[in-house]
Amino acid sequence: MVISPVLSPRPNPPGPGMRALSTKTKTLAILNSSNAQTATAASTPGDPGRDLAEQMNDEVRKRFITGSKLGEGTYAIVYSGHYREDPSSLVAIKKIKVNQDYKDGIAMDAIREIKFLSELEHPNVIKLHAVFSTKDQNISLVLEHLPLGDLETLWKTHTISYTSADIKAWANMLAQAVWFCHENFILHRDIKGNNLLIAADGTVKLADFGLARSFADPGRIMTYNVITRFYRPPELLLGARHYGGGVDVWSMGVVIAELAIREWFLPSETDFQQLCIIYDVFGTPTEETWPGVSQFQFYTAPDNTPAPSLTLNSSAANGNPSQNTSQPGLKRAQPLGYWRNRFPLLGEDGIDLIRGMLTLDPLKRLSARAVLDHRYWTNAPRPTKKEDLPRQGGGEQKMGEDLKRRGGEVDTGRADKVARRLDFSAVRK
Repeated sequence: MVISPVLSPRPNPPGPGMRALSTKTKTLAILNSSNAQTATAASTPGDPGRDLAEQMNDEVRKRFITGSKLGEGTYAIVYSGHYREDPSSLVAIKKIKVNQDYKDGIAMDAIREIKFLSELEHPNVIKLHAVFSTKDQNISLVLEHLPLGDLETLWKTHTISYTSADIKAWANMLAQAVWFCHENFILHRDIKGNNLLIAADGTVKLADFGLARSFADPGRIMTYNVITRFYRPPELLLGARHYGGGVDVWSMGVVIAELAIREWFLPSETDFQQLCIIYDVFGTPTEETWPGVSQFQFYTAPDNTPAPSLTLNSSAANGNPSQNTSQPGLKRAQPLGYWRNRFPLLGEDGIDLIRGMLTLDPLKRLSARAVLDHRYWTNAPRPTKKEDLPRQGGGEQKMGEDLKRRGGEVDTGRADKVARRLDFSAVRK
């Protein structure tokens, strides 16, 4: 089996013995205990007025110094910070806002983020240093300091040039992160360029686990209303209630495509339009090309009349498709020449890789493991070393903007006609 040339760490073994109890895991138990209105009997003789959980929580909180505010959203406030004993060890402190609309005032996004980041430790996944609560019962996550912006900002900044080898390096770090999540039975469900933050040494880190979940038991209903629309795979747009790691692999493929063309690959204004644009590139799915597709809730069988293609020009890239998307006719997949013309930076191997990642039928789509086994990584050019990669230099303010969002939110600065935020008001499963 081919091993990725950049990194191939051993995944954490699943099960209750995954790892020794860490400080942050203990802190989670502390937070649960700290909501009690009365002190427990587990108090120390030296401080009879405070229970043991409160004292342990304070010990964690006092390890860090909170600095200036970097960003604020409806979900969280992000501050700069550092370790008290070592001011050179920088962190980002994400203070989750109390919201009375949720049980115990804590959004499920925060609970998911704490849970899964506590379970994962990998060079390409953002590190959770600690968790503590404050006197006003807010929860604060102490996260890794990632000052160089994100991949979306990088490809949008046209004063920065990069090569095929650079794209391969960034893509490999993303693939390593997703593979590691899947090996530990975790779906991310919101992979996109501005959730891929860049560390000071050039390492790409997968962040924002607010929509993540564990792999479901067979037959258990799951929600299809996840993943930011531009990166959402067709099975979710069609209403799939059972799915696996293929949803993350599709999102990965779109991210890599955007790095290569430096514009949105599959932009849209509505879910229906998103399907139309996907069909324009990959063809209309039928039972012959995607067995079982007709069973999806929102699937409509096309007639046999060929449909005119959407023109994927700069207008479409800005969220303004130039054709009427209500055409019900059958669309053919774009030929290989389309991919060669649009993705010259990826080369033949890279094109083969993203076409495998962006296969309509999730059962035929590459797995995260198969992505790392692809010949693209071992053939020329070799991936650029991370220390030699171009740097965006987004700074702490950009880091704050990225970390303050809830899962599924889109920056206000994006095109006004692009949906800014998904509707996650329904219960996510």
